[in-house]
Order: sequence, then C-alpha cells, then structure tokens
Amino acid sequence: MRRFAQLIQELELSNKTNDKIAALVQYFTEANDKDKVWVIALFTGKKPKRPIKSALLKYWAIEITQTPEWLFTESYTNVGDLSETIALLLPPAQQQADLHLHQWIEDLHGLEGKDDDTKKAFILNAWNSLETNERFIFNKLISGNFRIGVSAKMLVNALAKFSDLDSAQITHSIMGKWNPYEITFHDLIAGEHVNTDSSWPYPFCLAYALDTEPENLGDINLWQAEWKWDGIRGQIVKRNGELFIWSRGEELVTEQFPELHFLLDSLPDGTVLDGEILAVKDGAVLPFSTLQQRLNRKTITKKELENAPIGFFVYDLLEHEGDDFRQEILASRRKALQQIINNINSGQVLLSPVVEASSWDELAQERARSRELNSEGLMLKKLDSLYHSGRKRGDWWKWKVNPYTVDAVMIYAQKGSGRRANFFTDYTFAVRDGEKLVTIAKAYSGLTDQEIKEVNSFVNRNAVEKFGPVRTVKPELVFEIAFEGIAESKRHKAGLALRFPRILRWRKDKNASEINTLQDLQQLLQSTL
Repeated sequence: MRRFAQLIQELELSNKTNDKIAALVQYFTEANDKDKVWVIALFTGKKPKRPIKSALLKYWAIEITQTPEWLFTESYTNVGDLSETIALLLPPAQQQADLHLHQWIEDLHGLEGKDDDTKKAFILNAWNSLETNERFIFNKLISGNFRIGVSAKMLVNALAKFSDLDSAQITHSIMGKWNPYEITFHDLIAGEHVNTDSSWPYPFCLAYALDTEPENLGDINLWQAEWKWDGIRGQIVKRNGELFIWSRGEELVTEQFPELHFLLDSLPDGTVLDGEILAVKDGAVLPFSTLQQRLNRKTITKKELENAPIGFFVYDLLEHEGDDFRQEILASRRKALQQIINNINSGQVLLSPVVEASSWDELAQERARSRELNSEGLMLKKLDSLYHSGRKRGDWWKWKVNPYTVDAVMIYAQKGSGRRANFFTDYTFAVRDGEKLVTIAKAYSGLTDQEIKEVNSFVNRNAVEKFGPVRTVKPELVFEIAFEGIAESKRHKAGLALRFPRILRWRKDKNASEINTLQDLQQLLQSTL
C-alpha cells in the first residue's frame, strides 16, 4: 500500500506526461504482480464493489476524533474530498501494517455481508495502521473514486515500455471483461484471456481534431468524408451464435437496445461492426436528447420504443468471417462492409453515408449543413488508413462545426478535487430572464491555471451565501460558454439543457448587463427543432 500511495502522489504532483509514464514504469518494475493487476483495474474504471457506505466512514471518523459535525463539514468543504478529510483529521497511527495493495482490497471484499460492528472494527484497525497518505488511498478504495489524471493511453504506453509488448496488443488485452481477483499480470497484458470470451470487442480507432485548413491534407480524392454523428459510439459483436453490443466506455449494453437484437439472425458469425448508436426514425437521425430517453434503462416501455427508436449507423468492419480485418485498408474494409449491410437490408442498421465532394470548398459547404442532419460535422479518413488502436495523427480527423456560444454570468462556485481541491473551479452560470437570473449550465474546464487563481480570489472576496460546499457570489464575472447542442428539459428550471458546456473564454470586456437572455436560448432551441 505504501508503494501505491507513493505512486499516486507522484502522479498528482506532475503535469508532464513523460514524468507520469516514468512513474508508472518504475511502479510496474517494483510492485507485486497482484498489485499491478489492481492498479490497471483501478485506472481503467474496474472499481471494487463498495463494502461500506461513505456515511459510516464519516460518522466513525467524527467519533474517533471527537470533532463536532459542523467542524467536520466545514473541513470537508475546504478540503473538497471526503477520503482526504478523514485521512487528515485522524490521529497518528499507533501501529504499522505493511500489507500489499491487493491484500487490502481482498480484505475489504471479505467485509461484504458482515454486520456494521465487524466493519467498524476492521476500518478502525486499518486507520490505526496506516500513515496519512496511505489512509487517503485506503479510503479511496472504499469510495472507488480515483481521479488521478492517468488516461488509458498513458497507462498503455507505460505498460508497453515496461513489458516491450506492442501497445495495440496491450490496449486490446486490458479492455472489456476480466476479473482482477482471478487473472495474473502476465496473462492480462499478454492477452492470454482475449480469445476465451466470444463478446470481446476491439480497441476503438479515434481521431484528432483537425488543426489545419483541410486543403493542407492534400488531394481530396485520397480521403473519405463521413458525417460525425452525435450518439453513443459502439461495437456490435457476433460470434459463436451470440450477439453483444459494447459502448466505447467498455459497457456491455446489449439489453438496452432490443431493436438491434435481430442481428443475431441477420449478421454472419465472426463479424464485428464499429458504428454509432442513434435515435433513428425513417432513416433520419433524431436529436441526442431523444436518444437520452433510452440510455441506462433497465426496463424499456412500449412508449419509449415508439418515441425513441434505436438505429445503428455503421462506420467500419473490424472482424470479417472470423478474421481480424483491421489491417486491411479503409477502402477494402468499406467494400466488404457494404456487402454485409446490403445483405442485412434493414432500416435500423444503415451504412453511414460517404459525403461526396469534388473539392475541399464543396466539402466545406456540405459541412455547413451538419446541424440540419443532427450531425456534429465531418470525419475525414484516409482511404489507405488501417484501423489502429486509439489515436494516430494524420490518418483520421474530426472536422466539427463551430460550437454554439452564449455569454453568461457566474453565480455559484464550488471547490474542485485532487490538485484543485483548494480552488473554486466548478462554476454555475446564468442568463437573464427579465429582472431575474436563471441558471443554464455548470462547467469546470476552459480556464488557465492563472485564471483559476484569479476567479478563486474573486470568490473568496465576493461570496455572499454558503450552501455546504457551494458559494453564491456576486453576479459580476462574465464568461463565454460553448456548447454542442440545446434541448428541452423538464429537469432544469430554465426549461432547457446545454450539451457539453465548457468555458470558451473569460469576457473581461463585458459586464453582467450585457449577458444573453433566456429568450435568446429559447429562440436558438426553436431554430434547432
């Protein structure tokens, strides 16, 4: 546990990718093999089942430290993280327990089904055996919330550097279904388990945002343009007479989309399709807000099936007749894919159309009508590109339309977590509705470190109310908020919701009287319907 706590500290203190990779490589060089498996699991979102409610940890910490609840709450508000607050308030450890990371996780797992007294005795003994940083990590193992700035790509690169294995192979090996309680480190990164599961998906091929004029990509005839649909990226896997649907977030979502289950009979065995799960009616893509009605539903009503029918727009063919097809060039994959979709002959599974244009200017004109089709813009793919794992600069680009924007004033602020736990970094924004202000979005990205410090100073000087960790501030700071879409929403006071809001820039040249109105956004909403 001590070595893992040291790793977390090293990762938190560095903003440099190479330094983080070096820290991970050093950890994999020194750590116990079972611990390595759990680090991969934790960093890829495979959290252990929570054995104890966070509220109990809070009450036990208050009891041990004899801290008044109001003071504990105030401390939590200032620290911004419950696990860290408890670790800081607890008295020094009276003993040492030099257990490995996997041993702590297995012991916590063993608490499942035990009574609260047994759980309390275990937790108090653990707290009394760990230093402050180790307690923090121990508490995080219970809450399951690790936010340490390590991307999947960074983790894969570190594992590849440590093991001398191909990064694409490692990416394939660590995604999908595997049990960290059972698998060995060697079998995991070597992919020994990959072919034992018929449902196994492939790592997704991703694109960079286009950062140059499209003319600089060369001859347009060497590229394939497609619409960039705004849905849920997914893979449909048909192997050994079974059908599986995966989201890009590595969730198995087969049961959520019964409209696609006919593929069990229509799709040939040994086929894996890459595409977008969308709300589709009569071949037309519906807004993302319609698709949202179907997400994360355990049961689906007849009304929901009618109001938000699901379709799958297919982009690519990853496995064909049981063979890995990713090393074929795009032009060849598309030709084989066309035949498969033609044979399916269904209005629910469609080949995502190629956007034809004879010049980049003509293609730009097509891109300009993206939102009419509920698309985010265009994807540009080299016709001779392979289907690689993750991002590879130069092969695939996303050429999105410019986002919508609105000028809004900040009215609430809340402290962040991790490195930002001491700064107000989560903001709520409002527009004018007559003489009132009405909230329309929350955002926490888009400002530089220096701007965050300036906003933090403003909040500390101008907070007028406190609601737990949230501060109400004087409505003076104006920001330009970018967003990808707008939809009606009964859950929000404004009657609408913004999709992917983020801070575009701090409008120091504007004051609160110049912000947009709710009517402006309502008019925008009507124009998109």
